[in-house]
Amino acid sequence: MFAGKPVIGIAGGIGSGKSLIASLLGEMGCLVLSADEHVRLIYQDPEVLKTIRGWWGDGVFNSQGGLDRRAVARIVFERPEEKKRLEGLVHPKVSRMRQEAMAAAAGDAQVLAYVWDIPLLFEVGLNEQCDVVVFVESPWEQRLARVQKSRGWNENDLLAREKLQVPLDNKRRMSKYIIQNTADVGFARRQVREVLSKILASSAMGARPAEADPPG
Repeated sequence: MFAGKPVIGIAGGIGSGKSLIASLLGEMGCLVLSADEHVRLIYQDPEVLKTIRGWWGDGVFNSQGGLDRRAVARIVFERPEEKKRLEGLVHPKVSRMRQEAMAAAAGDAQVLAYVWDIPLLFEVGLNEQCDVVVFVESPWEQRLARVQKSRGWNENDLLAREKLQVPLDNKRRMSKYIIQNTADVGFARRQVREVLSKILASSAMGARPAEADPPG
């Protein structure tokens, strides 16, 4: 726990709707730390953009001068050494932003827990820093439809990227709770409410001081 509040990691397949589940937890009083949002902010940093331009030139920038994240994704997908270099630049900054946000909310009694919405939670080993991991289960057809709409991927694109990640069966097995995310947001919300209640109850029990032995 961080400052007496549980850290909840969100895991699942690409397109499973992890951010939706994180947002529902946010509605219920959790502070959501989105790695994608932190990366978006980092990609607005002039020094970061200068570094990336020095690596890959103007081809990864759009006509407005902003970073073309799809162009960057193509580079790091095809060249593992470049992926490692980008992670070395971005990941420490994301980690610092996450820790600063948690520290700022540590004394806020309205914040019940911290939610880590991190796409590669298991792949980068951050699951080990969570008190509990929630796995988001979603049918293949729905996941594919989501990434087709949001990222323009086809089935082969999704398969290729999932092969680079920890197998879903392993993630599911290493998670404490499983939430079924179908098209029914109400169904997901009910599950999230139940899971959060269990996490908070378990956290409260874990934080309770041990009772003294009765006098002999």
